[in-house]
Amino acid sequence: MNINIKTTNVMSSDALTEYVHKRLEKIGKIVGDDPSAHCDVELARTTGHHNKGDIFKAEIHLVGAGKNIYASSEKEDLYIAIDDVQNDVMRELTAHKEKQISLVRRGGTRVKAMMKGLWPWKK
Repeated sequence: MNINIKTTNVMSSDALTEYVHKRLEKIGKIVGDDPSAHCDVELARTTGHHNKGDIFKAEIHLVGAGKNIYASSEKEDLYIAIDDVQNDVMRELTAHKEKQISLVRRGGTRVKAMMKGLWPWKK
């Protein structure tokens, strides 16, 4: 999975980049070795007009495997915002994966029911 990190009004450091890559490893495990999958991460510092201090924003846009996922989070701490947005993406990915698995299982049960119908004497 290709990861692009963009920072706006935030000093990019090796520790921050390493933290983002560490958090996105979990997402990479679910996506797999899809070469077309890429993840755009944007980290920004904004001023909340009605809030005191800085507000940090983290956005993730994940494209790949026929799925397009976008999540964003605004928190008082940048690392908390990264954790929050990573949890949102993980939740969406696992829900998509569970839907795919349930579709396969549903198809299998239909085939099994159809096969049982072919031999009415074997119930």
